[in-house]
Amino acid sequence: MRESYMTAGSSANAELLIQKSRFIGYAARAETEQQAIDFINSIKEQHRSANHNCSAYMLGEHDSIQKANDDGEPSGTAGVPILEVLKKKHLKDTVIVVTRYFGGIKLGSGGLIRAYGKAASEALAAAGIIERRLHSLMKVTIDYTWLGKVENEVRQSEYPLKTIEYTDGVDLYIHVPISLEEQFSAWMNELTNGQASLICTEKEYLEFPVD
Repeated sequence: MRESYMTAGSSANAELLIQKSRFIGYAARAETEQQAIDFINSIKEQHRSANHNCSAYMLGEHDSIQKANDDGEPSGTAGVPILEVLKKKHLKDTVIVVTRYFGGIKLGSGGLIRAYGKAASEALAAAGIIERRLHSLMKVTIDYTWLGKVENEVRQSEYPLKTIEYTDGVDLYIHVPISLEEQFSAWMNELTNGQASLICTEKEYLEFPVD
C-alpha cells in the first residue's frame, strides 16, 4: 500500500465561457479503471447534446494506467492537456471530464489546449485536493488506572484517537502513521511503565486537505 498520495477531495465541477464556448470541467476520485469509465459515461449521458466530452484519468500506485480522450477535438488538444494537469499536480486515482458546447468561434490548437487545461484545473480547484496518508490503527489495551493519564496525553498528541472501548480493561484505538509505529510504541510503554499491550488491528488511510 502507498504510504501517501494525493487525489481529488470530492466530485465537483466548474464552468468557463471562452470565446462563446461553454467548458464544464468535472473532477472525481476513481480507484479503479471501471469507476473512471463509469464516471466519464455518466457525464456523457448528462451532456448528450454537447459537441465534445473530453477526458483523462490517472490510476495506480505507479501511475500505471493513464488514458486521454479527445472525443472529436483535434488530436492532442483536449485529452492530453487534461492529463497533463493531473500529472503536474501529482494526482493519483483521479478522473476529469471536460464538456464543451461550441460557441461558433474556433480557438485553434493552442487555444483549445489552454481552454481544456484551464477547465480541468478549475474543476480540481472546486473538488479540492487531499493527501491520503496510510496509518496503522493501533489497539492499546491498558488497566483502568492508566486511563486518565493515557487518554489525556493522546488527545494532546499528534495521534488521532478513533474510539475507546471499555471491557475488563480499556482499549484505545489510535491512528498512527506507519513510519511512526516504533516511536509510538516506545512512547506508550514509557507512559505506562510497560503496562500497555499494543497490536495493529488494520491499516487505513486518513485524509488531509492540501493547501
